Amino acid sequence: MQHLINVLGAVMTGPWVIVQAFISSTLRVLTGTGTVFAFPGSMIGTLAAWLLYKFTKKLPLAALGEVLGTGIIGALSLYPLIRILNLDTNIFTAVAAAFFLSSLIGSAVSYFILKQLEKRGALLRI
Repeated sequence: MQHLINVLGAVMTGPWVIVQAFISSTLRVLTGTGTVFAFPGSMIGTLAAWLLYKFTKKLPLAALGEVLGTGIIGALSLYPLIRILNLDTNIFTAVAAAFFLSSLIGSAVSYFILKQLEKRGALLRI
């Protein structure tokens, strides 16, 4: 769900989406639905989604930015955190795969929503 919100926010709110990602990650940790791993992934992903959308104004690239930022770069940024927290480094593969898959699904759904909003002219008013 956070990936979906990240892409929507990147297109609709601009750079404020990074603050939204931080708040969402904090809420996920506080409610027990996320871990500290949520912070680097979501913030890097939203930054990538926002930058790609800002410079291209193309919805597919905003979605791709979330996948690249969270699913690849964000996942790679977890390895040092796993080492710092003295966790078993074997979990990295599972966590990275989960990051990639969830960001791919969330980005695809957000792209579908954004295309529907674009067809109806709603994005022009934002």
